[in-house]
Amino acid sequence: MRQFTYERATSAASAAAAVADNGNAKFIAGGTNLLDLMKLEIETPTHLIDVNGLGLDKIEATEKGGLKIGALVRNTDLAADERVRRDYGVLTRALVAGASGQLRNKATTAGNLLQRTRCPYFYDTNQPCNKRQPGSGCSAIGGVTRQLGIVGVSDQCIATHPSDMAVAMRALDATVETVKSDGVTRSIPIADFHRLPGDTPHIETALDQGEIITAVTLPPPVAGRHVYRKVRDRASYAFALVSVAAIVRPDGTGRVALGGVAHKPWRVEAAEADMPNGAATVMRKLLDGARTTEENEFKVTLAERTLAGILEETKG
Repeated sequence: MRQFTYERATSAASAAAAVADNGNAKFIAGGTNLLDLMKLEIETPTHLIDVNGLGLDKIEATEKGGLKIGALVRNTDLAADERVRRDYGVLTRALVAGASGQLRNKATTAGNLLQRTRCPYFYDTNQPCNKRQPGSGCSAIGGVTRQLGIVGVSDQCIATHPSDMAVAMRALDATVETVKSDGVTRSIPIADFHRLPGDTPHIETALDQGEIITAVTLPPPVAGRHVYRKVRDRASYAFALVSVAAIVRPDGTGRVALGGVAHKPWRVEAAEADMPNGAATVMRKLLDGARTTEENEFKVTLAERTLAGILEETKG
């Protein structure tokens, strides 16, 4: 790990301004992803700004009947909150499916959204990676691709986003609240928050330099059975091959978002109209244009069967 300086932020706006003025500065909260990347010299910030003292660790009801989740709410606390368990069950289930108990105790809501890909080539600094070093190439294309993306990918990157929580947030139509360095606030629909790789896979979100997440807002509860099913190589502490966040109403309609298949949580609202017609019909639209490899083409069938199991489970 390289040498760095450190300070504690006193406000969200001042923290944002400090990072905006220093391209080599990073926010740190739980540090469950950033510190690992620093040890591997994938991230090499020269200055860290600790945001843990900003008081953004509350879960509060909104006037519109939803919930406002502070950026620093720990994953364990969010999953255990009575209101989340009762009204946003898909979120609790997704959070509990992620990482380990120890990591969930430290990981924050904002950090979970911002965690970087677990593509093995991104983590191997001996291999070219456009996400790590723009313009160097993508070693994953033509390499080992079993864990990697099948939809929304590009000729520059086929990495997947690793978050479980973000998939549930996408199904719930969450909004990401931010503050810029000049104090201006923004509300970014989660559908627009994570970017597809295109020609700039190193630009992963819609955030500007220095812009800091202050909260995630959930709309009023969505009626129906909330299910999060994660298919992985081992029973715990593993990232999804495919995950499905689904909310299914008694009439068979609902919402569905996928993890483990794209650079961002993957949801195509137009496909959801076909949920009463079965998983195969939904997946034809949801994964339309998929670009698979011989090693990861199984994800198309796996996603369909996972959704089919959920729809069968939620009948009646």
